[in-house]
Amino acid sequence: MISHFLKLEWKQFVRSATFGKSIALKILMGFFALYFIVTFLAIGVGGYFILKKEFPDSDPLQLVNSYLLFAILGDLIFRYLMQKLPIMNIKPMLTLPIKKSKLVHYVLRKSSFSFFNIMGLFFYIPFAVVLIKEGYNTAGVLGWLFTMILIIQSANFLNFIINKNNIALGVIGTILLSLIGLQKFDIVDVVGYGGQIFDAIYANPIYSIVGVVVLVVLYQLNYKQLRNQVYLDAAVADKVEEANTSDMTWADKLGDIAPFIKNDMRLIWRNKRTKTVFMMSFLFLFYGLIFFTNPLIIEKMPIMFIFAALFVTGGFTLNYGQFIPAWDSSHYKMLMSQSFRYRKFLESKWFLMVAMTVILYFLSIPYIYFGWDIFLMITAGAIFNIGFNSLFLLYAGSFNRKRIDLTKGGFSNMQGTSATQFLIVLPIMGIPMLLFWGFKALISFNAGIIAIAVVGILGLVLKNYIMNFIEKKYIKDKYAMINAFGKEA
Repeated sequence: MISHFLKLEWKQFVRSATFGKSIALKILMGFFALYFIVTFLAIGVGGYFILKKEFPDSDPLQLVNSYLLFAILGDLIFRYLMQKLPIMNIKPMLTLPIKKSKLVHYVLRKSSFSFFNIMGLFFYIPFAVVLIKEGYNTAGVLGWLFTMILIIQSANFLNFIINKNNIALGVIGTILLSLIGLQKFDIVDVVGYGGQIFDAIYANPIYSIVGVVVLVVLYQLNYKQLRNQVYLDAAVADKVEEANTSDMTWADKLGDIAPFIKNDMRLIWRNKRTKTVFMMSFLFLFYGLIFFTNPLIIEKMPIMFIFAALFVTGGFTLNYGQFIPAWDSSHYKMLMSQSFRYRKFLESKWFLMVAMTVILYFLSIPYIYFGWDIFLMITAGAIFNIGFNSLFLLYAGSFNRKRIDLTKGGFSNMQGTSATQFLIVLPIMGIPMLLFWGFKALISFNAGIIAIAVVGILGLVLKNYIMNFIEKKYIKDKYAMINAFGKEA
């Protein structure tokens, strides 16, 4: 039966309307997967020797064990954001004489072989092999490895239970941040206690039975949850929701663009993908912490600070702007049949990106803690996002021809993505980084920051001329976009 299901899914894949489209994107994603596989494999093989060299007085296995608790919680958060739920088009099968239990078991077992589960094995298995070769107890290492595999699978099934539950994400995130804080401020030795748990598994492999019990329980919970949903009535029933309205009369002060602003705000808040982009823009505020606290980047690669500075205030602009006007693709034909000047439609998008950039800029003020140089970079990045990136993304949007289904989540969703999205990264990131590098090398650090800000200011000064040019491009491609957006995604 499993082989039959696999054949059906393969036929569905190769016969789908989207098969053969976006080949370049699929190849690119394949290269990304290969890159991560090679990276994890290299760390798994060389990790032992690197740790031995850097920390000669410590046991590499104990060092790894000490931080596994953080890694597991981080993996759960990553899965929540990126991993899709196990799916299968079971509606046509519900009328056939196939046991529903077999369908559910197949879907759950298929999820065990997802990329997220296999990825960790490229670290744990080579690392375990090296440990055995270096004289570690074979039974202990195998018990430890078996436990790691059980934890990976348990995280897989736990994610399916808590997925789409924002409270669960908040709880896990709070626990992780609390543990990091307790360790950083020497309140509790989280690293020590966490390491003892996994050291005990190495010393007594029998403890891995606990992992087996946890995995079985989580599997059964998933099975019962999915089994209760596998009914034809549930599969064909229409989901009815009550639409919530909000008072947006304040937007009327914005003039002719007010109706578009209201529509965009409703669209953002009522749909999964746009809401994801909106929420993620606030997470990008913390992106700078990865770079501004790294001594290696401070000393050898200060140019990467510009990369971080752009993301701190440009999270919304970069993620929302690159899919303009595809966000409106589901009703684009109706929108274009209305009597309004296209310029107002574009102005509303620009205003939305600028407003969010300004809000994020004020929220980034605490970065002054890292020094005025850092905050000046963020300021220059904000000006560049407002004056250059917002306008450039509007222009790049005229090349978008991919429809977007707003009801689908944003994480790991490549729908609407084309070569355009990858190409626009070059100027919006490359230009400010090259400006900073060039002026810093020729004149000074501050000159590099000023150069970035000047380009943004020039964009604002020339905004009307640029917007006229962009408007003409959209009008020229109007019917091509209507035709493209009219096709199913």
